[in-house]
Amino acid sequence: MKNNLAYALLVMLIAVASCSFTNKSFENTDDKDKLLLELITYVLEKGHYDPKNIDDDFSVSVFEDFIDVLDPTKRYFIEEDIMEFEQYKFQIDDQIKNTDIAFFNIVHERLIKRMNEAKSIYKEVLATPFDYTADETINIDYKVESFAASKNDLKQRWRKQLKYATMGTYDSKLTDVAEDKDPLTPTEAEESSRASTQKTLDEFFDFVDDLQRKDWFVQYINTIVDEFDPHTYYFAPEEKEKFDTSMSGKFEGIGARLRKTNTGAKIEGIISGGPVWRDQRIEVGDEIIKVGQNGGEAVDIVGMRLDDAIKMIKGPEGTVVDLTVKKIDGSHEVISLTRDVVELEESFAKSANIFKEDKKYGIINLPKFYVNFEDYGERNAATDVAKEVERLKEEGAEGLILDLRDNGGGSLKTVIEMAGLFIKDGPVVQVRSSDDGKEVYDDKDERIQWDGPLVVLVNELSASASEILAAAMQDYKRAVVIGSKQTFGKGTVQNVIPLENIVRSNEHGDLGAIKLTTQKFYRINGGSTQLEGVKSDVVVPDKYSYIDLGERDQANPLKWDKISPAKYTPWDGYIDYDKTIAKSKNRLANNAQIKLIEENAQWIKSEQDETVISLKYDVYKEEVKKDKEKSDYFKKMADYDSHLSFKSLQYEQELFTKDSVLREKRDRWHKNLAKDVYVEEAVNVLQDLQMNTIKKNNSKLASVKG
Repeated sequence: MKNNLAYALLVMLIAVASCSFTNKSFENTDDKDKLLLELITYVLEKGHYDPKNIDDDFSVSVFEDFIDVLDPTKRYFIEEDIMEFEQYKFQIDDQIKNTDIAFFNIVHERLIKRMNEAKSIYKEVLATPFDYTADETINIDYKVESFAASKNDLKQRWRKQLKYATMGTYDSKLTDVAEDKDPLTPTEAEESSRASTQKTLDEFFDFVDDLQRKDWFVQYINTIVDEFDPHTYYFAPEEKEKFDTSMSGKFEGIGARLRKTNTGAKIEGIISGGPVWRDQRIEVGDEIIKVGQNGGEAVDIVGMRLDDAIKMIKGPEGTVVDLTVKKIDGSHEVISLTRDVVELEESFAKSANIFKEDKKYGIINLPKFYVNFEDYGERNAATDVAKEVERLKEEGAEGLILDLRDNGGGSLKTVIEMAGLFIKDGPVVQVRSSDDGKEVYDDKDERIQWDGPLVVLVNELSASASEILAAAMQDYKRAVVIGSKQTFGKGTVQNVIPLENIVRSNEHGDLGAIKLTTQKFYRINGGSTQLEGVKSDVVVPDKYSYIDLGERDQANPLKWDKISPAKYTPWDGYIDYDKTIAKSKNRLANNAQIKLIEENAQWIKSEQDETVISLKYDVYKEEVKKDKEKSDYFKKMADYDSHLSFKSLQYEQELFTKDSVLREKRDRWHKNLAKDVYVEEAVNVLQDLQMNTIKKNNSKLASVKG
């Protein structure tokens, strides 16, 4: 989301400084890197919402984070390297101010040296069979591990990591036997699995060898940038082009947002309409640890730069990618997906009728707050939701559910307009810039399109624009918010600033751009949505209940704070708001499905907390067996039946005669809704609100007659 006024002011501010950089030139790589560092630092200090003090504390953070980015599993650097780097630990802030890149240079040179040495180490380790009867363990929480004290210790670290990486392959070669082949002996399986691991490492280091110095320097720049907040990011020229493409909606691949971790690439978001969304087997929180191409040998991406991992995952439309996924519960699964473009139609609003006994309700699912920035009137989320509301009214809906689960945000303007469908008029959100000035965004249209009972569904992945709408409905007491303990917690606004706005000389070439946090969102009650998100009125557990997910799981998030509230009047309708919420909480406390979901969430948390893994095959097999039994036990959650029925609206049923694919998609959606305890409870709340309405109307009639 971008506030045009704030963006224009920021560009003007930067333009004032253009003359400082216009005449700068460079003759070698170091000079260009220094110019880039100077530009980035200037923009951060002058344009960021909450600029950091570049001091000794900042220096220590950059020092630790850059080494962690380069060597997350601590298999390249050794203690003597770190001790040598320590001389710079409190000097990086001064180097940044003086455009000195000595720290980067020494670390980069040593990394390349250690990586070249690693090629010999892994080949030497893999030349010897692994002993799967030895009683030894590995701690996969690498952050608590120290760097190897010597090269011999480093070799032992490689041995354990490679044994761990190979054990799953060894197990599959022993147990996955083709019908036309004899099973492998343990010796044959061990030898074959080692060969597979060596091939993946050979391919991994082929990727590394293709990296240039500038690629590593971008990592350094982004380590500095990331200290400001997790959404501020430097795009190298090539990455800026990719960002522009994704913003236009023209992208193909698997349809997921990824984040680098120490052990792979974590699924951070799933794009509606994409291959992952359609397949349904991959979930947010899962980690991709290996990537293969159409049945070929998979490449281990642990320790690989995220950009390089993404290059392997993406590919031409219609081709197959094989992903080895570590599920959120710790189990491993190979999932093959056909790369495809995202079906944009599936990112648009859709609705359905809900039938419970003799009552009819409506549900609108909104995957994101979409808009055509070039032509707002062409199609946008607010207009589409308004149409669905009107259709549901015409078909007799007595209550409405707005489903914002997994909605990562989008256009601020559509949020303001959508809020106006449910309130008479008044403020919807407050936005503050770094100069402490705040703007209040109001719904000025006094018309109310829906004045009946309203429930908003959210989860941990409801972010940004979703949080603004949910917060406004909650502050007005216009809707009951049902969902996770809190939403994602992204309460900041970013703008993309091309660095050519500062350096206006073609001799420098394309220097890329920076995505910069410039503003912060606040609820109309004055509280920020940053970090804390929106806390549900009625909390329903899910598998993520005990896992750090969202903004609080990011590095260096901006803090929560509050400002003065806007002037607004809570909804004065006929809803018995507080009693309805209390009744819902009591109902959920005795719900067997909710108890099962809670048990599953606690088990997932315990699995994630288990970081010491046995490298003894018999112990490994026993753990795999126990995990599978537990995982199978929780599969009965998918058999739940709410006994609600769902039906497409009349206009959509007429489309089915010409579009069987649409019918199939809606049938699938309706089946999932019927198993959804969130939706079931939302209907119960609507029913209670309806009963309260009748009760209050009866009370009014009685008082009139009296």
